Amino acid sequence: MTAILDQTVDALRNELQQCGEMLALLEAQGGFSMDRGPGNGLILLADVNAQGAVLRSVRLQREDYQRQLAWCLNRPEQAVLQELIPLLPENYRPLVTALLRENLQLLRRIRERAALNQQLLSRSLARMHTFMDSLSSPDPTALLGEEPDPFTAEPDRPTDRAAHG
Repeated sequence: MTAILDQTVDALRNELQQCGEMLALLEAQGGFSMDRGPGNGLILLADVNAQGAVLRSVRLQREDYQRQLAWCLNRPEQAVLQELIPLLPENYRPLVTALLRENLQLLRRIRERAALNQQLLSRSLARMHTFMDSLSSPDPTALLGEEPDPFTAEPDRPTDRAAHG
């Protein structure tokens, strides 16, 4: 059981590290400003998506070790880690408890930051939409004060020319 317990602890540490990486990316994304260049926002989004895939993979691995640990402790494989902690050797309990607590806190912060970033993006898109609406006009020539384009305007009717001629 010690081997699977050590693997579970390592998986918790790895998950904690990957959660920290995700939070750092989300904070960088939320702090993005246009003076950093228009492409940076897309790069950060790609990084966030890639880190999300890493985080999912690490979590699946930790869940697998957790199931194996539950099996070693004669518990159902769907047992949550908090239920398993009291069954662990006493010297592991504080470590596993601390890692679990830190992971949960980081996940909460990730969700909060992602929600904040979504709000910021929504506001930015709404402002851009308002800006784009302010640029549109039913008659673009009225905005410029120009004569209509002769290639797109309706041709004069022959009877009008005869009347002016």
